[in-house]
Amino acid sequence: MNQDKKVAFYTLGCKLNFSETSTIARGFQQEGFKRVDFAEKADIYVINTCSVTDNADKRFKTIVKNAQKQNENAFLVAIGCYAQLKPEELARVEGVDLVLGASEKFKVTDYLNDLSKNEMGEIHACEIEEANFYVGSYSIGDRTRAFLKVQDGCDYKCTFCTIPLARGISRSDRLENVLNNAREISEKGIREIVLTGVNIGDYGKGEFGNKKHDHTFYELIESLEGVEGISRLRISSIEPNLLKNETIEFVSKSGKFVPHFHIPLQSGSDSILRKMKRRYNRSLYTDRVETIKRHMPHACIGVDVIVGFPGETEEEFLETYRYLSEMDISYLHVFTYSERPNTPAIDMDGRVDPKVRQKRSKMLRGLSVKKRRAFYETQIGTERTVLFEAENKLGYIHGFTENYVKVKAPWNPELVNSLHKIRLTEIDEDGIVRFDWVRSETLQLTSYHPDE
Repeated sequence: MNQDKKVAFYTLGCKLNFSETSTIARGFQQEGFKRVDFAEKADIYVINTCSVTDNADKRFKTIVKNAQKQNENAFLVAIGCYAQLKPEELARVEGVDLVLGASEKFKVTDYLNDLSKNEMGEIHACEIEEANFYVGSYSIGDRTRAFLKVQDGCDYKCTFCTIPLARGISRSDRLENVLNNAREISEKGIREIVLTGVNIGDYGKGEFGNKKHDHTFYELIESLEGVEGISRLRISSIEPNLLKNETIEFVSKSGKFVPHFHIPLQSGSDSILRKMKRRYNRSLYTDRVETIKRHMPHACIGVDVIVGFPGETEEEFLETYRYLSEMDISYLHVFTYSERPNTPAIDMDGRVDPKVRQKRSKMLRGLSVKKRRAFYETQIGTERTVLFEAENKLGYIHGFTENYVKVKAPWNPELVNSLHKIRLTEIDEDGIVRFDWVRSETLQLTSYHPDE
């Protein structure tokens, strides 16, 4: 019945969403649906939503319209965080036929008995307290790296965040399942795995449906080290208070885990961190960065930061700016605070003018450019290993070193998903590093100098 039906997917938001979209898509294919690109005509369009910022909410309507341009009679399904938080709002968007919440999204094909268009979207969304079971996921197919979900939900109560309302309590995949998924990824020839989740440092909590930790994050990475066939393992965003010394030391000696950490800061002001109800202060964050650099001077460290949080004064923002300027970090992910319903922060005094938020965001984005270039400059002259990706971008193939330095070479399909030893030589005008080939086991290659 489904052999002639085509389905397309669009994912907003984080790596975790990508891993879940990929798993849901495989479920469709197992039931006979043919997966096509979102820009093609399909019978069903599934949009995996995000609601971390107001901008992600607004993008949803644009994506719906794009799907309708391909096929105005297509059946449109909304899943993900926005679908759990505001199902009625999504159901009212013209063209949306089905809205599924946090638990229901993994059973989407069960709701597709009739693909007739609805006047208003049909909603199936449980209360978030009922989203207490775990569904393992990983992304494959369109990348040379896989996002492997190991944990979901969060028990933290940060005053700006809707994620606990959208994804529920902290819970983890069983260690045995994680290892099996990693082996499946390896068997597909993928060279790098990125561990992902909402709060991956909390791994082990709820592993067997209880509230205790049956395993720790350290035990997780120690076990993954033994999976054969995977060349690289990368830790995605991890809370500073959950990044332990034993983890840092293990990564520094690992043959597979790469020297790249992404550690949310959110603010360099202790007073703002208290208002955010973050579980650390600036001193602890500084210690984490210094410990990493002591063990791995070449490590790449990314930082999340929020500007314009309610009550953030100019001095508190400058405190953050100066702190980040002085820290030995590599790049920033800058988020402009946006008011989210049902969060404590929305009722706080001291609303920051949107124009001021934009100005502060621009300053930190500029600082990020400087930080990345400064980090790249420290890598010039060093030998690194690059994993090349699959996309042809204007005649070039890009790749990343183990410590997340981006390089490019003239497009060569034989390079896709392959690892090569290189020597970093200089930074080009696009902020990408040029290199010389040091060793290539499969290709006879010469130095790469794009201006020649």
